[in-house]
Amino acid sequence: MLAIELLLVAAMLLDLAFPLPPPNPRDGGAVVLARDGTPLRAFADSRGVWRYPVRADAISPLYLQALIGYEDRWFWRHPGVNPYALGRAGWQMLRYRHVVSGGSTLTMQVARILDPHPRDLGGKLRQLFRAAQLEVHVGKRGILQLYLDHAPFGGAIEGVEAASWAYLGKPSSRLSHAEAALLTVLPQAPSRLRPDRHPDAARVARDKVLARMAALGVWSAADARDARIEPVVARSLQAPRLAPLLAQRLRSASPHEARIASTIDLDLQRVVEDRVAAYFSTLPERTSAALLVVDNTTMEARAYVGSIDIADSARLGHVDMVRAWRSPGSTLKPFLYGMALDDGLIHSESLLVDAPQSFGDYRPGNFDAAFNGPIGAAEALRLSLNVPAVDLLDRLGPVKFDARLQHAGLRLKWPDGASPNLSMILGGTGAKLEDLVGAYASLARGGVAGRVRYTPRDRRIDRRVMSEGAAWIIRDILERTPRPGSVGDLFDARGRTPLAWKTGTSYGYRDAWALGATPAYTIGVWVGRPDGTPMPGQYGAVTALPLLFEIVDSLPHSRNASVARKPASVSEVDVCWPLGVPADAQPAALCHRRMTAWSLDGTVPPTLPERQARAWNAGREDIDVDATSGLRVSADCSKPHARRATSLARWPVLASPWLTQREREASSLPALSPDCSDDGRAAAITLHIDGVRDGAGLASGDGKPVHVEVRALGTNDDVRWLLDGRFVAQTTGASTLPLQFADRGTHVLTALAQGGAWARISFDVLSR
Repeated sequence: MLAIELLLVAAMLLDLAFPLPPPNPRDGGAVVLARDGTPLRAFADSRGVWRYPVRADAISPLYLQALIGYEDRWFWRHPGVNPYALGRAGWQMLRYRHVVSGGSTLTMQVARILDPHPRDLGGKLRQLFRAAQLEVHVGKRGILQLYLDHAPFGGAIEGVEAASWAYLGKPSSRLSHAEAALLTVLPQAPSRLRPDRHPDAARVARDKVLARMAALGVWSAADARDARIEPVVARSLQAPRLAPLLAQRLRSASPHEARIASTIDLDLQRVVEDRVAAYFSTLPERTSAALLVVDNTTMEARAYVGSIDIADSARLGHVDMVRAWRSPGSTLKPFLYGMALDDGLIHSESLLVDAPQSFGDYRPGNFDAAFNGPIGAAEALRLSLNVPAVDLLDRLGPVKFDARLQHAGLRLKWPDGASPNLSMILGGTGAKLEDLVGAYASLARGGVAGRVRYTPRDRRIDRRVMSEGAAWIIRDILERTPRPGSVGDLFDARGRTPLAWKTGTSYGYRDAWALGATPAYTIGVWVGRPDGTPMPGQYGAVTALPLLFEIVDSLPHSRNASVARKPASVSEVDVCWPLGVPADAQPAALCHRRMTAWSLDGTVPPTLPERQARAWNAGREDIDVDATSGLRVSADCSKPHARRATSLARWPVLASPWLTQREREASSLPALSPDCSDDGRAAAITLHIDGVRDGAGLASGDGKPVHVEVRALGTNDDVRWLLDGRFVAQTTGASTLPLQFADRGTHVLTALAQGGAWARISFDVLSR
């Protein structure tokens, strides 16, 4: 009894003096997984080892049966050492002068993994001691887990899960009989039996396992026979590398986790990466891209491309452009129009004016330098016109707009010392692609924006950016934007997924954007150069939009996603321009143009008042006229008149150059009766273009380009000049404007004074 006690004390002292070494530390090694558990990217540890930890209950039972049956049948019963197996192995070695069978248990193999030792008597004794420690301190299930995670499988692969993905391209939970047998025997001689290098040797060893399992009756003879027919086919070892920048991002956020689950859809990620790589093979050098696909229901990212190629140093592929600050161009406009609807400033067909305007010192123009005159809010948004958007933002307030976006999760970045201003709606601020995608999802989520989630454990953060009705109207407007190059009624689009889309281009062609929302997904595309250098000629509709359409057409059809029904807060109403009010609320004579609009909460706001006070103000004007002559009469007339009250619907003065002759006449005041004193209603400057006669034909006569100089007479204010509808220059007062024409053709020249006066002439360039 004393001897036993002394042995126990000695064992305890040895255990304290030589503690069990811990398993290899997880010093940087990790694997980032797709939502189905497939590895997206693996990060080796400091020793260069690839390891994917996996729980024993997540591994195929076939593998566990083969492992226990072939390697250590008495694993669950012995104390770490199998005396019978050790004795048998020793006798066979003495008899045959070489190793015939091993005597190591799984516990002893784990002991060698944790504490490598020489293959001599001293090393064997050390292994037996470590095995005993494992049985006491770790237990059977812990020992099995250590083996599953740390067994060597050749190359830099450790653990059955890493080996299954590396050699077979599948998780260890889905192994066949043949595959389970192969992975069982591989750790016995990882270098000699590697199936990617020595398939014949691997097959012979695998078949030994199959025969043993059949002989033991664990597997049927038929299963073993069928498994032997299966060839040994292994992939060359190559670490997975899908969504590499997202994987790197998640790993940095959780540096101590060995397995990081993401929300990425593996198949969609592959499709998106392939399409991006093919699409950008023809674009200018150093061009990169970012793309994000989000599930609208959960706000989980399903595909993530941070750059074209993480290894492409010329494109700065290591820079993740999904979360980079870039100028958003015109991509904020849908939120501005949505907020204007909510604030009762507009309905979907409110009359806006796309004409040269000044907002203090800020003078925005359109992307193509052309102007459209009077235009509805919906069409102004679809065409992404700048002046109407700046006008709306000026009325809503830049600070208020910024605060609402920030609240909804769309953060904007301002230079030091800068604050929200009118330029923000044209891209004069900074935004991130992931924040824009989160905000655009509101178009399919009843006006509720969301923060994009990249792991299932990411907290859901939903914030309202606009009302449900406003979101429905904006989505309807953007869904009606035809795809570039499409011709109406030529193709049946009923089977095509509805898409509300918007593009954007930053100043200097530095950023090209395309964002879109379907009922199921929201997609964002950015194209540009990470270093911020321009890409002349590359803009949203040309560079980013085609890729957006490719991705949308590749998305899986979701049975759970349906087109949102029109909310009760949205109603249809007929309105008339120029007043903007319901058609049934005004006389027919005041309805110059009639259209159908979406109204929010039953509100039909009239046309916005003009920003500058003028003698001629837009809106309804009530006047008295002589019942016989029709001339306007004022309060002070020298003769009696049979007065008749009448009304005019007056257009915004800046819209005048684009009106038809009939509309101008219907909006004009009748002449004042000669016997009446001036009522001040007709006070307005008259503008005249000098230098070219209306209807003139111009020719140089010497073969050189036609050169003319024009000036605007009748004002001392700034004058903006449009040639064929496009802005060409600005002059002050009667300053001259030189023009040159190299080709023949008819041209229309318009002068617009700051006070609203305008003049227009037409002329022909006949020859050089």
